[in-house]
Amino acid sequence: MERTDIRNIAIIAHVDHGKTTLVDGMLKQSGIFRDPTALTERVMDSNDLERERGITILAKNTAVRYQHVTINIVDTPGHADFGGEVERILSMVDGALLVVDANEGPMPQTRYVLQKALKEGLKPIVVLNKMDREGARPNEVLEQVLELFIDLEASDDQLEFPVLYASAKQGVASRQPDLSGDGTLSALFDTILHDIPHPVGDAEGPLQLLVTTLDHDDYLGRLIIGRIRQGRLAPGQAVGVAHPDRAIGRARPTKVFGRVGLKRVEMGSATVGDIVMVAGLEGATIGDTVTDYDNPQLLPPLQIDEPTLTVLVGVNTSPFAGQEGQFVTSRHLRDRLIREQERNVALRVEETDDAEVFRVSGRGELHLGILLEQMRREGYEMAVSKPEVILRETPDGLQEPMERLFLDVPDEHVGTVMELLGPRRATMNAMGQAGPGQTRMEFVIPARGLLGFRSVFVNQTRGYGIMNHLFEGYAPYSGALEEVPRGALVAIESGVTTGYALDNAQERGVLFVSPGTPVYAGMVVGENSRPADLELNVCKKKHVTNMRSSNSEESIRLTAPRPLTLDGALEYVKGDELVEITPKSVRLRKATLDRNLRKREKAQRL
Repeated sequence: MERTDIRNIAIIAHVDHGKTTLVDGMLKQSGIFRDPTALTERVMDSNDLERERGITILAKNTAVRYQHVTINIVDTPGHADFGGEVERILSMVDGALLVVDANEGPMPQTRYVLQKALKEGLKPIVVLNKMDREGARPNEVLEQVLELFIDLEASDDQLEFPVLYASAKQGVASRQPDLSGDGTLSALFDTILHDIPHPVGDAEGPLQLLVTTLDHDDYLGRLIIGRIRQGRLAPGQAVGVAHPDRAIGRARPTKVFGRVGLKRVEMGSATVGDIVMVAGLEGATIGDTVTDYDNPQLLPPLQIDEPTLTVLVGVNTSPFAGQEGQFVTSRHLRDRLIREQERNVALRVEETDDAEVFRVSGRGELHLGILLEQMRREGYEMAVSKPEVILRETPDGLQEPMERLFLDVPDEHVGTVMELLGPRRATMNAMGQAGPGQTRMEFVIPARGLLGFRSVFVNQTRGYGIMNHLFEGYAPYSGALEEVPRGALVAIESGVTTGYALDNAQERGVLFVSPGTPVYAGMVVGENSRPADLELNVCKKKHVTNMRSSNSEESIRLTAPRPLTLDGALEYVKGDELVEITPKSVRLRKATLDRNLRKREKAQRL
């Protein structure tokens, strides 16, 4: 069966190259909305975190109609930390729109997602976006894209990719760099219909649907999302839910939905090429095949890259525990993490010897940070350890994950940045110009060396540096890193901070708290200017007497404290510290709050 009335495509790009804005334009011009002007910007970024950070975290699909053809569009994440989303989604589509900034050119994440797409054998269409911006250089960027395709060993058919020039913000696409044409995205729609293969399959054969995504509905329960490769599916039909490692289970779908724009539309039946959302299959998980129970034909399960970073997530045990959060017990944490693991296949959750602590492993600091941020917004409290890379033992010895690091640095800061990377065992691979006054450098660095590097890099380049990195693979362990010791200012007693005490404390280093902040003994209230930890009383009040002095009326001048964000705290935390995360606060604390026990532990280590 040939479904000439359907096209399935994914939109892939580096972060901030305009793929979600391009989907906005396609939705508005498809004619499925009564009032396109009422649509908000980045309509596909429905998650609050996505809107705040300006990035796509979760892959989402929509559908538009053009010339009696349904175009299923999947918006994919652009960040490598969410590669698990990309890998799953690419199995549902036949082609990909590669969106590249006409000024910046192909960036590291462009390489990552394109490599996955080419490996799946998808037909690519290259869209050079932001042609309306000053500094657009389409000819040079197109050459770089071609070099990237060759470098990634694209097939001859994939190398014959069509090229479009676009301004997603203006809703214009053209086959000419000057954006000449009818001023709409019709050239893009026509190219999709002409160049993206239509689905082909046996509609009368046994059902085959690979579960690639999970969703949840308050009324319908679990919803599974996937593409029908073979056969037909209808509500009430007896099906089998199969996985190579488990016995086949019997189920009956209660509802089958398709997409029109942003809405779910109930379908009487679906067949080859349809991307559907199915209710009633409670036992199905990502990677399962929904097939014919009596004649099961399984599809290959999804292959997902292994996680490289791990943290310990435990119950909040600080004196402030339970004051701000709704879910504070180990049972709450366990249930939430297990639910996340079902949807987020790149995540691993393991129980430890301590019933109140769980080991959570993911792709990177951003991947884990987004999960923790979502949990705190849902009302969870937790204590999180310092992130550590996952080492593995092989017959050739101990190996560690390596990252390919790309830095765009102002010329005057190149020497400083290279000094920062030396102790982190980074090896330079390439160096060249990234633009006027900008140098682009490429390194291979142990993943351990990137922990805590981003904040230092941003500070040293005055916020003008741009950093991207990709997982490179495993390599022999390169030995201990030369870490610069960092001391902490630790509160010695519980109470509320005072301006008088902080005035004395700020001479010792950088503060994280302001006057009137509740603290407890063992909480980290700042960074010491010296390598050792310093315990001090930040709740001390000025001694009051009936004597006046000449400077008694002088006001206290406090330096603004350094704000402690969740991402910043995960980068900053040391091995003997924890990050306390609640819905309203992020605090650093010592893992052992009692100062005498800390001294005893330190003596034992020495």
